[in-house]
This record gives sequence, structure tokens and C-alpha cells, in this order.
Amino acid sequence: MAKTLLQAQDIHKQYRRLQVLRGASLTIHPGEIVGLVGENGSGKSTFMNILVGLLRQDGGSVQVNCQYAYCPQEPQVFDGLTMKENLTYFSAAYGLSAEEGLARGEALLERLNCRKFENQSAGQLSGGTRQKLNLIISLLCEPDLLFLDEPYQGFDYESYLIFLDLVKEMAEAGRSALVISHMVHDHHKLSRVYKMQEGRAVHD
Repeated sequence: MAKTLLQAQDIHKQYRRLQVLRGASLTIHPGEIVGLVGENGSGKSTFMNILVGLLRQDGGSVQVNCQYAYCPQEPQVFDGLTMKENLTYFSAAYGLSAEEGLARGEALLERLNCRKFENQSAGQLSGGTRQKLNLIISLLCEPDLLFLDEPYQGFDYESYLIFLDLVKEMAEAGRSALVISHMVHDHHKLSRVYKMQEGRAVHD
């Protein structure tokens, strides 16, 4: 049996009288790119927050058996630092040397066509470029499993295609990703897609 990177079983979550999750389950193996879609308020971000440990579930279990990273919907960057300085900071946080972190980061800046902004402060960047920096930071440590919440929000179509290439390369290297979005345009480029329906992740 293939190694399981993520095993979430029968997850329940309630806010006051609102039952958001009603037994959501999800399994991810190495080399899989899994999509999770749903309307606003369907519970997909609540599910994500539970999977990455930011929120405690009311019932069920989550087991993550690998190194993972999280790319949140709202960019978690330091606005007073340049793109390059953000890369240096987060490289150190991941335990990477400055040289290794910058080499990986600058290669990704180049791939996503934003290296020309590397010396601009993050607070001066456009929304789409800030989101690119957010994505690049999450990729620095080359995690076995990457959780992505609306990762291409604000991207133009060319950048979206580059994003798909990056996750494809992850899968080819035996690494995996869970992509949460209100819409996935290219289902055939993902291993499988689930839809949040009535608090459960249903195979689309």
C-alpha cells in the first residue's frame, strides 16, 4: 500500500448552532495533486485550517505523516521588507542557509516573472505579485505536502499556467499538494477533485 501523507477522517466542526463540517474525510498519497472546491461558506477553508492545525475539530482525526507547508489565502509576508529580504527571513525560519534559500527563491521569482520586483518592499507590490511571493515562500522548503488556499488569486492567466506547471513538477518529484479554490478550471491536470457539499468532501 502506498504511503499516506494525509489522512483526515470524519471531521466535524460547529460554530454555535451552525454545523459547518459533517464528517469530511480526505486522503492524500505521494505524487498527488488534489483539488477541493466549493462555494463561499461551504466549509473548505474551515477544513483547511483544521488540516494544518490552526483550528481544532469537534470530532474526527487528522494525521499528517510528512513535512508540510501552508500557503494561506491572505499573504503572510512582511510589508516592510523587500521580496528578497522576505525570502532570506523565511529561508532562515525553514532552517535553510541564506545561499540555498535565495537560490531557490530567486529561481521561483524568475519562473513567475517577478524578479524585477525583488528589491521592492512587499507592501508596495500589487495584489497578484504579493500572492506570488506568498506562494514562493511556501515552496522554499520543498515540502512533501503543500496546503494551498486560493493560491492563484490575483494571478493573470500566464501565471496561473506557471502555477499548474509548478504543482505538476511537485507531483513528478513524488511530492503532493492540496489546492483549495472556489473554482478549478483544469480538472484533468489534477489527480482528483473533491467538492464540499453539506459539510463533506465529495468526489467530483
